[in-house]
Amino acid sequence: MKSFSFLIFVAMTFICWGIYGPVLHVGQEQMAGGVGKASLRPFMCVGIAYFVIAVLYPLVVLKTKGESGNWSMMGFAWSFAAGIITAIGALGIVLAFKFQGKPVYVMPLVFGLAPIVNTFVTMVMSGTFKQASAKFYAGIVIVALGAAGVLLFQPANSKKPPVKTEQAAVMKTNYKLVSFQEDAQADSREVETSDSPSENGASANTPPAKKTPFNAMAVTICIGITVVCWGSYGPLLHRGQVRMNNSRLRPLLCVGLAYFLVAVLAPWFLLAADTFPEPGGWSNTSGVAWSLVAGAAGALGSLGIIYAFNFGGKPVFVMPLIFGFAPVINTLTETITKNLLGQINSYFIVSLTMVIVGAAMVLIFAPRGKKPKPANEPAIT
Repeated sequence: MKSFSFLIFVAMTFICWGIYGPVLHVGQEQMAGGVGKASLRPFMCVGIAYFVIAVLYPLVVLKTKGESGNWSMMGFAWSFAAGIITAIGALGIVLAFKFQGKPVYVMPLVFGLAPIVNTFVTMVMSGTFKQASAKFYAGIVIVALGAAGVLLFQPANSKKPPVKTEQAAVMKTNYKLVSFQEDAQADSREVETSDSPSENGASANTPPAKKTPFNAMAVTICIGITVVCWGSYGPLLHRGQVRMNNSRLRPLLCVGLAYFLVAVLAPWFLLAADTFPEPGGWSNTSGVAWSLVAGAAGALGSLGIIYAFNFGGKPVFVMPLIFGFAPVINTLTETITKNLLGQINSYFIVSLTMVIVGAAMVLIFAPRGKKPKPANEPAIT
């Protein structure tokens, strides 16, 4: 390692991946036009941004400058499979937000649990289970405890200050007055009472409904899908790189093509057939812009990892830095933009720290396999 220039690309990756969740969340809200959250259209925007950065850019570089390595059928297959599962993982994030999940805890859980899946998939593919140390398993336990704390002490569950007695009395009086006036105006036609749903599906005079168990379960399932997919991405992509003689841009190009298939073509057919109706539309240009920025952030993060390796960075410390700092950037971004500072308690911060530290331990103390012995080892006399 001749210099620390690779740290520029490490920082580029954890910043891009750190803002990915909050930016995508805003895009889903704005594209839905204030009615719930859109899913397929923001997902398509992510796919379009990935196509530009992960397909067009590698094509230009390969055409103009070239790169070591070569194309192969097995390399293409492994890299394309890696792209399919990472696109499905991105869909899991979109759906987690649609089912009322919040970036402030969804993304840290993904960044904390995905390295564990990544390590176990690598251990299965390399047969290194017996080499796992106590420190490695301790990291897994720390991540699990931290993840439970993040869910338990998430800002969304923070208790709101009680309403003062005088204020509650005024609200109750106003509510009765509004109800009386509406009843007095009712004639032969049906009128909407104060309990009728508003444009957002909730009453204008009643507090918004709490999360239902179904939504909580759906968010958990979506996070699990993303964790499994993004955790398996690295080993599959590495297998594709090996089959292409350690090419960097060719596997990325395959990932971009897979993203285009899963995140652009498939949603387009669903929307065209009207089999998956959702609120909003393409006329919400701000939602489109935010979703495109989110997709660009995700793709630039992937590109940053490639260049970090090209400039001398090693996975043993590049990946812990990325998965350690990305949740911090995510939490800071969400806290500042959504004014959640007063809702984040010390238990959440401690739990988030446990997730980050545990994930770093898993990556650092993961089994590496035995180093091959030198081919011409001198005989001992």
